[in-house]
Amino acid sequence: MTLVMPPHSLLPAATVCPTPTSTPVSKAARPPRQKMPEQPVAERILNFDEVPYGYSPELAELEASRCLQCKKPACVDGCPVSVDIPGFIKNVAARDYLSAARLVKSTNSLPAVCGRVCPQEEQCESLCVLAKKGESVAIGRLERFVSDYEREHGLGELPPTAPPSGFKVAVVGSGPAGLTCAGELVKLGHEVTVYEALHKAGGVLVYGIPEFRLPKSIVGTEVDYLERLGVRIQLNSPIGKSETVDELLESGFDAVFIGTGAGLPYFMGVPGENFIGVYSANEYLTRANLMKAYLFPEYGTPIIRGQNVAIIGGGNVAMDAARTALRLGAKHSIIVYRRSREEMPARTEEIHHAEEEGIEFQLLSAPVRILGDKSGRVKGLECLRMELGEPDASGRRRPVPVIGSEYVIDVDTVVVSVGNGPNPLIPQTTPGLITSKHGNITANEDTGSTSKPDVFAGGDIVTGAATVILAMGAGRRAAAAIDNHLKVNKQCAPSCSVAEIDQVVE
Repeated sequence: MTLVMPPHSLLPAATVCPTPTSTPVSKAARPPRQKMPEQPVAERILNFDEVPYGYSPELAELEASRCLQCKKPACVDGCPVSVDIPGFIKNVAARDYLSAARLVKSTNSLPAVCGRVCPQEEQCESLCVLAKKGESVAIGRLERFVSDYEREHGLGELPPTAPPSGFKVAVVGSGPAGLTCAGELVKLGHEVTVYEALHKAGGVLVYGIPEFRLPKSIVGTEVDYLERLGVRIQLNSPIGKSETVDELLESGFDAVFIGTGAGLPYFMGVPGENFIGVYSANEYLTRANLMKAYLFPEYGTPIIRGQNVAIIGGGNVAMDAARTALRLGAKHSIIVYRRSREEMPARTEEIHHAEEEGIEFQLLSAPVRILGDKSGRVKGLECLRMELGEPDASGRRRPVPVIGSEYVIDVDTVVVSVGNGPNPLIPQTTPGLITSKHGNITANEDTGSTSKPDVFAGGDIVTGAATVILAMGAGRRAAAAIDNHLKVNKQCAPSCSVAEIDQVVE
């Protein structure tokens, strides 16, 4: 794999935190939003290295100088984990990068991840005052910069933790929700063990998001940080098979948090989905990412390297699969989506990168049949032209078939990316745990509490497939609720007075 070095080197360790010298920039002199340097398109489609290089200190300081330091920062309201955005950006402008990183980490357990994959344009950045008449401050890029700076200089300090509480909590799943919940709980003094079904921690961060968008070394560093805090991670432990939730509670855990995500792939239900060369996006990306099939035979997992690959869907996962196919050698990587570009749920940045790299878009097209040859291998995809009608429940215009408009795309591989659902293993092995008609665990939105005593849940297993940062927000809220639950319900007998309960909570 080609190693591409950034165009700007970071400051040497000897000049990590100089005395703050920045001065406020006047409104008239405020610079435009700073672009992030990236690999040239012609180079990046030939490797799996990360596409954006990240800000240099000079670019980060210039971007930070754009922040108005609002007295009532709306951007914070748009952050699911309540990062002190003006505070950390002020530190960046003052060249105090380590203080900025520590401030972010005080509420965000995975800042290097969030700075890369979270949809800031729909959350914190959309509420930035500057966005009303121009471009918002690049909050996500600055978050990435400070977390990368701290990691690359080896100066990561651990935050203070509370004295040991004597309570034990099991966290099922090491995705964004589980890792965040574990990190918050261990800082509160609880003993935390994370159970991960796979052989690496990180959940969707390691099996679902490609290396060129989120390097696995970044995820590994974030997981290492949590282990340094005191979180214990037990791999190859699929709860529901190795042990049940009830058995965890019976073995000494005082509470269990379920954050197993939405990893069960959906298919379209069209003829031909059983042909050789048809993948779910989940399997396709898991092979390429977690199992490193792009390095086969150095790594033992193979993957079909199709020359003409069709990806069904218009979300971030579809873009990831299409860009992966290109890097695996496809001559034509084609997004097939039943609505128009404007209705695509993928991030604007991801669509832009896909277009830059030459991904083809067959829009207003719905697959109706996968065609196969005599040996059962994919040879084509039959589609139907669509037109947009009235908006549906999602607010997007409903695709309506154009009768008699069928056509065939010559492809040898099809990747289906039409969504994922919850794995039924834990609900099926946990009596008393109420789920929705779709199989998602029913949990309180504010606390993560479920129908089962001492059991909490959050993230995609509750909401369905969503974003990394929303799952992290759920994990953080659940950790606070679990902490309160342990202090009130486990330390205090049922006969405790209200005053005694208040004293325990304080």
